[in-house]
Amino acid sequence: MAAGKKKTLGTVRVVREGRLLLRAYPTLPTLSDLWDPYAYIILVAWFLFQALIYLSPLGYVAGGTKLRDGSVLKYRMNAAHAFVISHVLFVVAYCFLKVPVTFVYDRYLAFAVAATILSFVMAMYLYARSFRDGALLALGGNTGSPIHDWFVGRELNPRTWSFDWKIFCELRPGLIGWALINYCMLAKQYETHGYVTNSMVLVCAFQGFYVWDGLWSEEAILTTMDIVHDGFGFMLAFGDLAWVPFTYSLQARYLVDHPVDLPWWAAFGIVLVKVAGYAIFRGANGQKDQFRRDPEHPSVKHLKTLSTERGTKLLISGWQLRDEHHCKKKYGQDWEKYCKIVKWRLVPGLY
Repeated sequence: MAAGKKKTLGTVRVVREGRLLLRAYPTLPTLSDLWDPYAYIILVAWFLFQALIYLSPLGYVAGGTKLRDGSVLKYRMNAAHAFVISHVLFVVAYCFLKVPVTFVYDRYLAFAVAATILSFVMAMYLYARSFRDGALLALGGNTGSPIHDWFVGRELNPRTWSFDWKIFCELRPGLIGWALINYCMLAKQYETHGYVTNSMVLVCAFQGFYVWDGLWSEEAILTTMDIVHDGFGFMLAFGDLAWVPFTYSLQARYLVDHPVDLPWWAAFGIVLVKVAGYAIFRGANGQKDQFRRDPEHPSVKHLKTLSTERGTKLLISGWQLRDEHHCKKKYGQDWEKYCKIVKWRLVPGLY
């Protein structure tokens, strides 16, 4: 029989090589897919658990960069402790207490919706409290447009006593949650197929290590644009609590339904690319952070710089990290001089 296709409502009837295959059209999620009270309870409990670790005396206190008003905020650095504690409890819960962590796979959309609602509510609260006396506002989030300022974030570093909302959400519930969601997908793959593929192991290992590296180098985030310049509103709250854990974990979720075992040479090549990428990533970020903190440090003292009218210096050697829009606005003509000296964006001689 010649290959052909006949469409019916809700399904596609595909005739191929004499076989009739029924393929369902993708359907929109139902209300029960999007709403699960247990997902909300678990999500809020997870948020409060991470907040409890953040407020604990674990770790050490570090100072941030000097802000526009001359103040220097203090931050509790114990994200690495939160990572270890969370992982230990996850292993105990799944391996010994037999907690059905595959519930995260089964109610994935409900968790994502719950995280989005939590982000929305948090942004509303933070926008309202930004009108109190003495609040240091973000330059880009104080336009007078309520929707814009709510979205971007009106207050620069919103705090409730010693609890810093922005630094907490940047690194804790979303990033660690992303790693644990991956492990839930790994458990689901094993329970569904009876084995775990090497591609799933690579995804969980690489992304878990990425999260660990960020938390181990937690103090480096204090000099980033998110902390120093940007307000904390819905954009960052949604990115931290919903976008990161529930889009970055889609690779592991895909592998549950489409298990792939890579040949050894492909797995080995992926590992090599990962190692090279990590070396570039960590080298560039570490160098940038060290230069911002102490330009006279032996590891960055030899680097060439360009003095700007702002009184600061731009690196014109070593690793380069660009943000064209922000830097052009910030440095003006000095940025044009910089671009004439540093001509290549990514690979010297190529791009």
